[in-house]
Amino acid sequence: MSFFNKILASFGVGGAKVDTKLEKAEYVAGETMRGEVEVYGGNIEQQIDSIYLTVNTTYIRESDDKKYTDNAAVKQYKITSPFTIGVNETKVIPFEINLPADTPITYGNTQVWVSTGLDIKNSVDPTDKDFIAIRPTRLVAQILEAINQIGFKLRKVECEQASSKIHSSYPFVQEFEFIPTNGVYRGKLDELEILFLSQTEKSAEILMQVDRKARGFGGFLAEALEMDESHIRLSITAQDLPNLQEKLKQIISNHV
Repeated sequence: MSFFNKILASFGVGGAKVDTKLEKAEYVAGETMRGEVEVYGGNIEQQIDSIYLTVNTTYIRESDDKKYTDNAAVKQYKITSPFTIGVNETKVIPFEINLPADTPITYGNTQVWVSTGLDIKNSVDPTDKDFIAIRPTRLVAQILEAINQIGFKLRKVECEQASSKIHSSYPFVQEFEFIPTNGVYRGKLDELEILFLSQTEKSAEILMQVDRKARGFGGFLAEALEMDESHIRLSITAQDLPNLQEKLKQIISNHV
């Protein structure tokens, strides 16, 4: 019977199972995530080489004029050394991990989840999947609010495949797309796009794309040739926050 149990367990039948229980379902990027991983033994004793937690997200990739939704790992954590799980035994492993400060914000269609995997040789690795909501860091939240205060409305947030020209840590970048709704930029700009190239809790490296509104034939020609766009790279730190609105207005106005 043990022999057949081993065969079945190698295909994931009657083998160990895993279930991750998170402290909560919503986190701020950069926050510490706590929880427990529960491992349930199956019909045979098994050697678990490791337990790993992976923070994942979705992003849009374009190929041959078609769009595809792909998954990408933001960060992976190994939380145990090898151990043995006995027949019908239950082990509870508490964990504490720090989410990266640049974990994508779950706005629009962007999803973030934590996948748990047991690494078992010669067997199908048991997995678990837990979706979480991610809110921006204090710095990013204030940057987005400052853009809103100077007359822009957030229209779309999406993780897109990173251009080869952008040195991103991931195969994607998260893009925030704004449209002018009031103030001096209405009628002058079509949209404002913000990419966070890198982030910490105290600083952010940003790529800003200012898309000017086409005016007359020359404007439409410039738009067709993408000459109506300006790309500005800038750094924003916590020290900029008291005068952030004025700083952003000056930068944008210089490219209108």
